Amino acid sequence: MKILFMGTPDFAAAALRTLVNAGENVVGAVSQPDRPKGRGHKTVPTEVKIAAEEAGIPVFQPSNLKDGGFMDVLDALKPDVIVVAAYGRILPEYIINYPKYGCINIHASLLPKYRGAAPIQHAVMNGESVTGVTTMLMDKGLDTGDMLMKEETQIGEYETSDELFKRLAQIGGRLMLKTLEALSDGSVKPVPQNHEEHTYAPMISKETGRIDWSKSAREISKLICAMNSWPMASTEYMGETLKIAEARVSDDESDESAGTILSLDKGKGLKVSCGKGTLYIVSAQFAGSRRMNVEDYARGHNIEIGQVLK
Repeated sequence: MKILFMGTPDFAAAALRTLVNAGENVVGAVSQPDRPKGRGHKTVPTEVKIAAEEAGIPVFQPSNLKDGGFMDVLDALKPDVIVVAAYGRILPEYIINYPKYGCINIHASLLPKYRGAAPIQHAVMNGESVTGVTTMLMDKGLDTGDMLMKEETQIGEYETSDELFKRLAQIGGRLMLKTLEALSDGSVKPVPQNHEEHTYAPMISKETGRIDWSKSAREISKLICAMNSWPMASTEYMGETLKIAEARVSDDESDESAGTILSLDKGKGLKVSCGKGTLYIVSAQFAGSRRMNVEDYARGHNIEIGQVLK
C-alpha cells in the first residue's frame, strides 16, 4: 500500500516515524512551508520535514492546495491512502477523494468529543480523566468523518498537555498501523459519529491561559497543566506577568480574597487562595527571570505575602 503522509508538528512527525520504522511504503510527505521562529526569526524546517528527510522520503510544501494545485503530485505518486496528522489546513475534496482507501486522519481525542485544533489542551483543561486517539475517514467537515479505530488512555491528575501530546503521538502512530492493516484486509467497518454528542476544541491563545482566581483550585490546576508548555497559564503579580508552570491543589480553605498570596511553605511552594480551596505554586517564571522553582526564586527575591494575583 502506497502511503502519502500529510502533517506538520512533532505530533505528526512521531506518527510518520512509526510508519517508517514499521516498514510501510511512505512515498511522500506533505508539510506546511517552513516559517521563521524564535527571537532571531530564523526559518526552520517543520518537524515532519525533518523526519521525512531523515528517512529519505520526498517532501512537498505547497503554499496552496486549492483549485487542483496539488493534483500533479498526486498523479505522480498515486497513493493508495493518505495519512493525515495535524497538517493544519482543511483539505479540498479532490485530495480527500483521490486515494482508493481515502484520507485517514489521526485525531487526538475520542471522537465525537473535542473536534478541532486543540483537543489535547481542552481535554486537560476540562479535567477529563480519559482521552485517546481516533482514526477516521476524512470528509469535507471539521473532524466529522466516519470513525475507524479508537484507543483510550488515562490522563494523570497533574499530567501536562506537553506530556500528553508525547504519549498520544506514540499511540496515534501505533493505531494508524493497525488501521492500515485492517483497511487492507477489509476487517474494519467505518462507524458514523453521533453528531449530537460532539464538542469543539478551538485553537488556544495566550488569553486562554489567563487565570481566574475565583475558580476552584482544581480548575486552576487543570488550566495550568493544559497551558504547559504553551502559552503557559499566567496571572499578574505586582503589575508584571507571572507565568505558572506547575502547581498542586490543597484542600485547605482561606477567608482571604481569591488570588491572595498566603504563605511560602517549605517543600510545597507559594500558597494562594482560590474561589474554592487553595493552590500551591511550585514552579513559575517571574518577570525578568527564567522558569524555576518558586522556593529557589525566593532565595534571591522578596515575594510579597498578602499581594493579590489578578
